[in-house]
Amino acid sequence: TKEPQTITGPPMSNYLIKQDWSDHALWWEQKQRWLLRTAWTLEKYGIHADAKLVFMPQHKPLRLGLPNGITLRLRVCFSNPVFQTVMGICRMLNIRHPEELSLLRPMEEKKKKKDKNLAPEIYDLTEVPLSSVSRPCLYNGMPAHFADSPEMEAIYKMLSVTQPPPAPEVIAKQYRPASVVDKAHINGRWLDSSRCLLQQGIQENDKLWLRFKYYSTYDMDPKYDAVRLTQLYEQARWAILLEDIDCTEEEMMLFGALQYHISKVAQSEPQIMSNNPAMDDLDSALQSLEVKMEGEGSSASDLLENMTAPELTDYLKIFRPKRLTLKGYKQYWFKFQDTSISYFKSKEESIGEPIQMINLKGCEVAPDVNVAAQKFLIRLLIPAPEGMNEVYLRCENEQQYAQWMAGCRLASKGKTLADSSFQSEIQSIRSFLAMQKTNSSSSSANASEESINTHSLVSPRYHKKYKPKQLTPRILDAYQNVAQLSLTDALMRFLQIWQALPDFGLSYVVVRFKGSRKDEVLGIAPNRLIRIDLSVGDVVKTWRYNNMKQWNVNWDIRQMAIEFEGNVNIAFSCVTADCKIVHEFIGGYIFMSTRSREKSETLNEELFHKLTGGHEAL
Repeated sequence: TKEPQTITGPPMSNYLIKQDWSDHALWWEQKQRWLLRTAWTLEKYGIHADAKLVFMPQHKPLRLGLPNGITLRLRVCFSNPVFQTVMGICRMLNIRHPEELSLLRPMEEKKKKKDKNLAPEIYDLTEVPLSSVSRPCLYNGMPAHFADSPEMEAIYKMLSVTQPPPAPEVIAKQYRPASVVDKAHINGRWLDSSRCLLQQGIQENDKLWLRFKYYSTYDMDPKYDAVRLTQLYEQARWAILLEDIDCTEEEMMLFGALQYHISKVAQSEPQIMSNNPAMDDLDSALQSLEVKMEGEGSSASDLLENMTAPELTDYLKIFRPKRLTLKGYKQYWFKFQDTSISYFKSKEESIGEPIQMINLKGCEVAPDVNVAAQKFLIRLLIPAPEGMNEVYLRCENEQQYAQWMAGCRLASKGKTLADSSFQSEIQSIRSFLAMQKTNSSSSSANASEESINTHSLVSPRYHKKYKPKQLTPRILDAYQNVAQLSLTDALMRFLQIWQALPDFGLSYVVVRFKGSRKDEVLGIAPNRLIRIDLSVGDVVKTWRYNNMKQWNVNWDIRQMAIEFEGNVNIAFSCVTADCKIVHEFIGGYIFMSTRSREKSETLNEELFHKLTGGHEAL
């Protein structure tokens, strides 16, 4: 028998790597899951000898494309659900209400051979320490980690200040959806909020886009939301430049003028960053005290005046496109009462019973206006058991339109004309109309003074339709009406006009309804679902969330079933996106509607996952 050999070598301590391992965890490759419960044994997890476990950090670098086109490289969590990962990113970038944003896989850009060396610049934030504090400590108006060095400060400025208008060739290079179906394919790229990045095949240093997913912007305060406001503006701007949302030619010129003004003011106006949070708090406290004292000081006659609703009656024209008739607009005598409008054959007959009374509470109100053509339409979508009824009201002039539009908007929110905001609503509509008016006398003088790159301000469709010298006077015409606005007011006005577009907030998915042999498009909006017939491109049906009783997902056959009031049931399978994406959109919008100032500022993450999670979340 041979003596056992003794192998001598360096002591075991030499093989120990001294570093902080607290961020490392085990990843079970076959089952695609993290083993984060350190109190559990491997046996409890169901792990056998053949399992492959990888020991790696939970936070890794990721390339993140922002709405303004800038790419950041930052450390994000690969082990938490994407919802929490987005919260971490937003904390780092100082974006409030992270529930409105999410991550999606980017579209491939058109690449040309000569562009090979033009890789986009990546700004590195991987050294920024990760914080669990819900609101970062601000220093000089920015999170402390951006105030560390001039380089970091410059990155924060890129996030919080609007970018100059893009060059026409940059716009031409971007992917532009040519149809509703193309737009639907983009929505198939959203990541699942309930699962982590690694479970969805995202690896270290991969590129993702951070975008606003839910179009229900809540509690936007320019004082605290510099990055959020700028990035939302950039997302809206690109949606218009890439024709992701339709608008009229007149509206496109106004969008162009606002972009030109915003760019001009952003370069010249110094960014005022509050460096004294105590003074901010004092300002807001004094403001609320002022409002309170104004309220207490109001006389009985003022209160009585507010309680008496102004009378609104006039001749308007009405048109119902759904009825199978070729008759156009018909004139009737209209009367506004509480939150309803009634119409009669004539003024004399208004003492008797109306032809019809339309309750506007909960309806959709959208403008359809062309000031130059003197077209003032109010589009109403009125809730009905089988969907939505569409009605158009035609007004004769601006004055009439402003009053009736303001009345309809208030009534849709359940408010009457007695509400104190009625006059301010009229004023805001009038200022919106004034912005669309042209000032031909003053624009010709300005056109010679200012040379603007018009092809950077409008979508490519207008590059083909008009030469720059034809576009310049039209954009400068619109510019006269916005030239006095401050940077914040111009950004807010741009977003207001974007939000007033008929197709605003619609995310499309191609679906196959149960019992149907053809594909159709489902549009998901902040407050309703719409069914679009692909053959004609028209809206066939509308269903509102507040009429929804329940929705279910059959995960085995990947089919969604929704039940509405009035025994209305719909079921469909998804073609261009996983049904989990649709389920998350609907649940997400319902979650957004539960937010209120009365509730605490902490995000109810559990409720979000209950409403949006799949069967594995329950």
